[in-house]
Amino acid sequence: MSNQIHSASDKHGNPEQRAVVRSGFIWDAADAYLFDIDGTLLNSRDAVHYFSFRNAVRKVLNLDTTIDGVPVHGNTDVGIMRAVLKRAGLDDAAIDRHAPQIFEEMIAEVTANREAINPELCPSIAELVERLHSSGKLLGVASGNLEAIGWLKLEKAGLRSRFQFGAFSYPLEFRTDIFRYGVEQATSRLGPDARVYVVGDTPADVSAARAVGIPVIAIATGIYRFAELLSCQPDACLECGTDLPGL
Repeated sequence: MSNQIHSASDKHGNPEQRAVVRSGFIWDAADAYLFDIDGTLLNSRDAVHYFSFRNAVRKVLNLDTTIDGVPVHGNTDVGIMRAVLKRAGLDDAAIDRHAPQIFEEMIAEVTANREAINPELCPSIAELVERLHSSGKLLGVASGNLEAIGWLKLEKAGLRSRFQFGAFSYPLEFRTDIFRYGVEQATSRLGPDARVYVVGDTPADVSAARAVGIPVIAIATGIYRFAELLSCQPDACLECGTDLPGL
């Protein structure tokens, strides 16, 4: 089956591919949608979350560390912290032992600095979220953030009221498990036959959705370009939310 391709023109008048939707895929046919946060709903224009990793490890373990060099896009806070501490010489058992206190300190620091959190909504995301909300869709988040940190970002971005539930990192570590838990929450509210779609911005979002067995809409509003996401073969691939047909 062929894809539906939607194009615009660039500044030189040349065709510019902005959306590819798998033939037969109806993007607004789901009963519930799980949105990733960073790079999908918003991009943080501050370093509050970034510095919370370093400062929490310093306070709990008296180690000077950084998340620099650790892949963060499509990762989870647990996965990022594990990589940082392994690089510092800790084994998994030690990391698991200290993790609750480290994450508690991260949340405390981000909460204390909540006024400095400065999220910028991704292009057209407000229109997409409002369209789904006004259509009666159940909206949730499925994010690698620690729960309290994820909700704070959405609160500061003015989106918190639009999302009824969330699936987050810790104790869950892997994105597949986070998505699976998000689906469980959606179906517990709507019934076992509810259709659930994921909206994300990374190849990890596409692969996790595939592993869970649910459709995925990939939006190139994070660090990954449209062509990179398209190569992962999501059900729909877009430059931004308003490139969805009919939005």
